[in-house]
Amino acid sequence: MRCLICLLCLAVGSWTQAQEPPPILSGVWQQAAAAPTARTEVAAAVLGDKIYVIGGFSPLRLGNLLRLSVSDAVEVYDPAKDRWRPAAPLPKPLHHAAAASVGGRLFVLGGFAPSLTSIWNPVDTVFEYLPAENRWLARRPMPTPRGALAAAVLDGKIFAIGGYDGQRSVAVVEVYDPDVDTWQPVASLSVPRDHLAAAAVGGRVYAIGGRVDLNYRRNLGVVEAYDPGSGRWRQIKPLPTPRSGIAAAVLEGMVVVVGGESGEGTFREAEAYWPKADTWVILPPLPTARHGLAAATVGGRLYALLGGLRPGGSYSQVNEAFVPSKP
Repeated sequence: MRCLICLLCLAVGSWTQAQEPPPILSGVWQQAAAAPTARTEVAAAVLGDKIYVIGGFSPLRLGNLLRLSVSDAVEVYDPAKDRWRPAAPLPKPLHHAAAASVGGRLFVLGGFAPSLTSIWNPVDTVFEYLPAENRWLARRPMPTPRGALAAAVLDGKIFAIGGYDGQRSVAVVEVYDPDVDTWQPVASLSVPRDHLAAAAVGGRVYAIGGRVDLNYRRNLGVVEAYDPGSGRWRQIKPLPTPRSGIAAAVLEGMVVVVGGESGEGTFREAEAYWPKADTWVILPPLPTARHGLAAATVGGRLYALLGGLRPGGSYSQVNEAFVPSKP
């Protein structure tokens, strides 16, 4: 009996941490240089000290008519100079892809690609960007084709989380090792979903919010944490404002979730999860409500980039930075 109690204590202890109160994360949002191209449903990742904003939808014009407004654009924002520049376009147009950087390398995973009949064709492609050569290289595909997924990096590996496979939301989680170009499945989410966000901090991966079967009237507040020690997901304190089409980034040890959409409109909410007390903190709201945006942290500031101003097909060039107050 004592052995059983000890094992139970160890299991509980693996999920609990010292109940440390959240830091006071106050600050203000500031306008930064607008992106060159108005887009929504983009992917983004930080490489070095710059933010790469990738793919998505752009306003329908003659030049992208055959692509059904799906973009292959890659634009790079330099926060230090508050300036944008173009990079080599994606090998093919994608929207609702995921992006992540690890070990000085940038990867774009999955998404939806246009065809003659639909813009919602889930793909399994993985592309790596080679900055020294300004070109893209195809890598081993994901085992499960899907779009509207999320990605996070833990221990040098990329977690591809959830998404939509063309028929339904999926709970599948697959892990990519860029050093050996291989994929491995891990435990699935307890709740299938798409249009979610993900981030890793404190040795765990967090899957946040989302929706069911592409329907923004079926938004979720569920949050799950993955512990690599136990190899399983566990539901934790839910997102205060259930939403999808969101973005997340880590700032000062907190997972900050911004934006989103529902049937009623887009969200300005910025809510931060503090893992050490399993609690959420409300931050000053975005100046511009958006969905399908990207979020990234560089130089102690969190950037919320592009996204649609209204639910569904809308676009923006908006770039806003959350600047924490100095103590």
